[in-house]
Amino acid sequence: MEEDLKLEEGIDFEDIATTDLKGLARYTTKLWDYVTSQDFWDMIILASAKILAIIVISYIVVFVGKKVIHRIFMLRVRNNERRQLTIVKLLQSVLSYLVYFSAIMGILSAVNIQVAGLLAGAGIASVAIAFGAQNLVKDVITGFFIILEDQFGVGDFVKINTAEGTVMEIGLRTTKVKGITGEQFIIPNGSIVDVVNYSINNSKATISMQIPLETNIEKVQMIIQNYLDTLPEKHEELVTAPVFLGITNTTSTEATIGITLETLPLQQYSISRVIRKDVMDILTRNGIPLAVPKMMFYERNQGGE
Repeated sequence: MEEDLKLEEGIDFEDIATTDLKGLARYTTKLWDYVTSQDFWDMIILASAKILAIIVISYIVVFVGKKVIHRIFMLRVRNNERRQLTIVKLLQSVLSYLVYFSAIMGILSAVNIQVAGLLAGAGIASVAIAFGAQNLVKDVITGFFIILEDQFGVGDFVKINTAEGTVMEIGLRTTKVKGITGEQFIIPNGSIVDVVNYSINNSKATISMQIPLETNIEKVQMIIQNYLDTLPEKHEELVTAPVFLGITNTTSTEATIGITLETLPLQQYSISRVIRKDVMDILTRNGIPLAVPKMMFYERNQGGE
């Protein structure tokens, strides 16, 4: 115990403090000399010029590359606009990622940061992360096959699982669908199981209307079919002239007549509204009323009479 006290008594804390202050002063002086040296400012100017050049070149490459991609696919896929939009947006996104990633690597090299060491560390980390990124890999693979097989494209009206609406964007990982009431669905590609695409084939619809049972059906058929034959000239959405089906159902008081039509994809709703209104007007002008609900009353006489 006494020896420890003697050792502590022998320590000169003032000498230690003085030594540390001198070391700090020398370090500060060296740093100031380096910052104010011509070599340092030459390096700053050179690095700034490199960074500015990298940023400008990257912007030009992305801008011109997107224009070239759009022009190429506009010429080669002219007859399939939906596939053109899908592929163009995907390739433009991939181009941006590649160019900006290369730009970041170039900027790091310009400020004397060892990019090779960073990439090696990133490679080791990516192997570790890959074990927990199976869903991400599944999303990317599924997205690749969706685009390759052209299952649906940007602008298509689809039903994906429970989401129904217009496809706004298809990426390698997610698909964005805008619902009919404005909501947006973001669906991981790996979770896409059921897909119904309403925008590929022509659409068909059947219009049903009720007329009184005692109506002259031959007269109705002639009037309506003459009107239907004139529609393809007025509405380019129609593939062929609509067809009058005749009576499709009857009750004790009314007969149901049907009209079938084929239109371009998703145009059947608007055309059906026009036809339904016009047929009502035509029948009314020709003195053929539409059937209305009727209620019949039966009176029971007293005394069994």
